[in-house]
Amino acid sequence: MVSRVLNVAAAQVGAVDRDASKEDTVRRMVALLEDAISQGVQLVVFPETTFTTFFPRFLFDDPAELEKYFEQGHDITNNDGVKQLFETARRGKVDLYVGYAERADDGRGFNTCIYYSGHAGRTLSKYRKIHLPGTRDPFPDPEAINQLEKRYFEPGNLGFNAFRAPGLVPDASKKGTNAKASIGNGDPIMGMMICNDRRWPEAWRVYGLQGVELVLVGYNTPYNAPHLFGFRKPMSVEQAEKEAYYHHKLVMEANSYMNACFSISAARAGFDDGKYDLIGGSAVVSPNGYTIAQAKGIGDELVVAKIDLDDCKQGKETTFAFERHRRTEAYGLITWQTGVVEPELLEPDAP
Repeated sequence: MVSRVLNVAAAQVGAVDRDASKEDTVRRMVALLEDAISQGVQLVVFPETTFTTFFPRFLFDDPAELEKYFEQGHDITNNDGVKQLFETARRGKVDLYVGYAERADDGRGFNTCIYYSGHAGRTLSKYRKIHLPGTRDPFPDPEAINQLEKRYFEPGNLGFNAFRAPGLVPDASKKGTNAKASIGNGDPIMGMMICNDRRWPEAWRVYGLQGVELVLVGYNTPYNAPHLFGFRKPMSVEQAEKEAYYHHKLVMEANSYMNACFSISAARAGFDDGKYDLIGGSAVVSPNGYTIAQAKGIGDELVVAKIDLDDCKQGKETTFAFERHRRTEAYGLITWQTGVVEPELLEPDAP
């Protein structure tokens, strides 16, 4: 019997200031990766827009200044400043999820991540963030924390496409055919999201319908941003921080359970420039919705866990056996309608 046990890690990256050099940040990432290699980790998940500070919080008047935050071209693995990370992964035969700002060949900007196989020595899959949060224009209040992803990025156009990761589980193909996404057979079935995507159950369910066993998520999540979150009642910074951690954990645990899959989430955390807060909370979650490993702080940290992909079977074959229990004829509004359409107000009964 072929074991489908994996040693995985979320590589949390602490504060990255606006003027930090990409080379220095990549050196920190390489240090985390080398630590993972020393512990026999097979898959490392890095955060959203990992190579730079989270620049969409700023309004840029100079296009040249903005451009330095983007990676150019379709394949970034040989780009100056970042190729050391992929070379290290290839030498150590470790697979990577890495998030970055992509400047496509046609000039469009995307919030992107790739899955790079250190075993195969190439990129296996690319995902572009679909659920862009925030606004296009800054808030009028000069003290507000902005989230201008809609200004700098277009919604992702690659869909939620699951994929298999060959070589990650040794001899996995001997257990079944890779041509069929059958439960517990073949190379692991992966899915990728970025930050705000994790809050949308539709994204998880599309992956679940492809038999996903492991969902990878990188994120940058602030908590002291009342304009962005629109708190209805006044909330202290301490309360806002607690709520941000709670909601992150909630969506990772609930959606992992409802799709009977593992998940790994990796944070860009800490206080960029000493003032822009980002939560930690990088974690590995089981198919039963339990957090089995979690970051202890908000700095650079490797969160390591051993997972057995066959643990996905219980949910996929019973409670969430989609082929037996889903009722698609009742779900039409999910794809027919975008915004809320309220039901009509009932007239009171005539006397």
